Amino acid sequence: MTENPTMKRALVTGAAGGLGREIATQLAARGCAIGLADIDQKGSAETARLCHELGAMTEMFVGDFTTEGAPESAIDRLKTVWGGLDILVNNAGYGVIEPFLDMTYKSWHRTLSLNTMTLALACSAAGRVMKEQRSGRIVNITSPASRMALPDYAAYAASKAGVDSITRAAAAALAPYGVLVNSLAPGMMDTDMQRSTEIDLARVNGRSDIQAFLDERTRRVPLGRRAEISEVAGAVVWLCLDAPIYMTAERLNMSGGMDKD
Repeated sequence: MTENPTMKRALVTGAAGGLGREIATQLAARGCAIGLADIDQKGSAETARLCHELGAMTEMFVGDFTTEGAPESAIDRLKTVWGGLDILVNNAGYGVIEPFLDMTYKSWHRTLSLNTMTLALACSAAGRVMKEQRSGRIVNITSPASRMALPDYAAYAASKAGVDSITRAAAAALAPYGVLVNSLAPGMMDTDMQRSTEIDLARVNGRSDIQAFLDERTRRVPLGRRAEISEVAGAVVWLCLDAPIYMTAERLNMSGGMDKD
């Protein structure tokens, strides 16, 4: 463990690429030690390399976080190696496009297992460590989808509604111990998951001109453009390190105005 008593110790799930990698590197640039959890070993190793270049200590957890005991094991290991945990970012996510009348058990099980159940268990495990410390911050990545009627994306939307509920429950449970729990809802970003989802959405809607379909969706954003991954990550880092200590159970929208109701 480092000798620096001011260093924050963070765990970021879904850290092998996209938003998770950007959150991890921005936290590393702010002087945090970074735990990286993802099923993608190659991507995780690249994120670890980038964090090392920024001077951060890293620990990698490669595997399926939906496996029983996996979140608890990762957090216990960080407590052993670093003496505690100050920040948890539940960023890992999964979604599949399926017409409502053709939904499958497999897609619902995988989506709810990762996006909702594993997130809840990670909050609980981190909460136990942070309760002992009497401090800590948890940030859950939700989505504008949680408030929308999306018949081709129902499992994902439902899972993110669950994230909203878990965030409020965790915030209430951990508030007496000085632990803050908030969520952030990103808008459209050009991540691998966003691109593949939109291609599948175009397909089930019989749209062959993908770029025209993407342009139509972008025009729905009141600010008129898609979010930069770095912008969204910066807001997550703000919640992790800089947000007021009286702010908890809050949902921060970074959707360019899409999540405006």
